[in-house]
Amino acid sequence: MDLRHIEAFIAVAEELHFGRAAERLHTTQPPLSRQIRQLERSLGASLLSRTTRRVTLTPVGEAFLPAAHKVMKSVEEAAAVAASAAHGEIGTVRIGVGGVGPLACLPGLVKRLNAEKPGIELVVVGQVYSQAGFDMVVDGSLDLAFVRLPAVREGVSTRVVFDERLILAVAPDHPLAGAESVELAELAEERFIAYPPGGVSSLRDLMVHACVDAGFTPRIVQYGPETSTIMAMVAAGLGVTLTVTSVLDVISNVVFVPLAGRPYQTQEAIAWSQEHLSPAAAAVLRIAEEVLPTP
Repeated sequence: MDLRHIEAFIAVAEELHFGRAAERLHTTQPPLSRQIRQLERSLGASLLSRTTRRVTLTPVGEAFLPAAHKVMKSVEEAAAVAASAAHGEIGTVRIGVGGVGPLACLPGLVKRLNAEKPGIELVVVGQVYSQAGFDMVVDGSLDLAFVRLPAVREGVSTRVVFDERLILAVAPDHPLAGAESVELAELAEERFIAYPPGGVSSLRDLMVHACVDAGFTPRIVQYGPETSTIMAMVAAGLGVTLTVTSVLDVISNVVFVPLAGRPYQTQEAIAWSQEHLSPAAAAVLRIAEEVLPTP
């Protein structure tokens, strides 16, 4: 059964005249008649009663007409959905987030997205840190991911959304809680809490690098899977940690102390693969450029 045959039947059924139906479809009567006969053969039933003076619907034709309208309406709706998806008006966008800094960016992005592109659903995938974010963007399991620079990956594009620097986090009753600043070397005897080893978190790598630069290897005694857990352990007095300034407005149960001397800076970026970039994901990126402009 061909959609053109259904369209031809609807035209004839509504006009009850082959000549007018042919004009409506911008064709001539012979091919129109052939389409009706082909449709009738495929259905195994007569749809139209024809005489030299008039055209009428058979009982089968009368029953078939509403169904034919539904078919054509469904086709039109499917075409509209495809057009909307192609123009980035609808779709699902999966974005990977690890750490509280990127999470703090999401409310503004979601609010703007809902206002401008209500047909796009943003699905947030949590505990996705930089290396995993790059991997998942490359294999297409994520459309976008927040990653920490200067890490790079072939085939992945990035855009910086905010700058950060390392800062010390201690419990409120820690001896350093009242300090205006602290030298990294002063932390050589401290117990540290960090993300798990194995390249999961670039923040862990930056913390270790900074400590080694200061002349010691941090004594890591506890691991936390994400920032809020690490900060809860710091608040409990189980150790200290080096974190980034984006947590200052989000975490309140610890005391943050600036680092003296050389600043250890990093950048948070949005990453995507041009190979897997859908129209909906491209629309999210355009909105993110306004909501989260490059500093």
